[in-house]
Amino acid sequence: MSAALHGTDDILRAAASWAWFPRDSERADDHLLLVRYPTRFGGGVRGSQVRSSSDAATVLDHAVERTREWGEARLTFWTNPSDGPDLEEELRRRGAEHIDTVAVLAGAIDELAVDVPPEATGEVVRTLDQVRAVDAINVPVWEQAPLDDEGLRVELGEVTARRETGEGLRVLGRLDGQPVSTGGCTILDGFTRLWGAATLPEFRGRGVYRAVLAERLRASIGLGATTALVKGRVATSAPILTRVGFHHYGDERAYRLDLA
Repeated sequence: MSAALHGTDDILRAAASWAWFPRDSERADDHLLLVRYPTRFGGGVRGSQVRSSSDAATVLDHAVERTREWGEARLTFWTNPSDGPDLEEELRRRGAEHIDTVAVLAGAIDELAVDVPPEATGEVVRTLDQVRAVDAINVPVWEQAPLDDEGLRVELGEVTARRETGEGLRVLGRLDGQPVSTGGCTILDGFTRLWGAATLPEFRGRGVYRAVLAERLRASIGLGATTALVKGRVATSAPILTRVGFHHYGDERAYRLDLA
């Protein structure tokens, strides 16, 4: 698929269908998509992609019931303009807390210009030591549990398999040789979906996020992608992405409903 064929409708459809299924997660897809996250990622249930003929209250009742059946006490729901019905008003009515907003951003890869300072570099992850460095970044940034030795080997196997099949890859970013940032991408239908960007707080604002971005874009071209798609946090990455040429296609908001 060429870049010219990725119009607004293509981008919005790709953004609406995007969901993450962590290793060892569980899912249900009746009325909406529900994913139960493993304890390592903080547990709880994430909801999205509403496709139901029922009203908002009924759909949310279903989501709450399924969350409780899983033994979880927290439901986080991400809105999307394509939801039917829209649950946002019903979530607010029940006291759900608005906890995050991301901007849906996309751009033709060959039209994006990323300026990277010389002290910042990005490299495709290929070794166990690189996977270990990525985990050391993700643990504090995402507040998740560290991988044990077996988990690191499994992670390397998955990263390697995705890279070798052309499904995606993981990048490690360094400042003056020190690993401090990371991010991944998934290749699907000519898009590279950019996800999981994380930089240790004390090294932010020095260009390493841009190095990770540039390397993901470069490598994605080699895997056949023509358009980059990302959901950037409005307070952090979204302004950077807009400056390098990404276009804004709307926002998605996260609401947290505590059930205890």
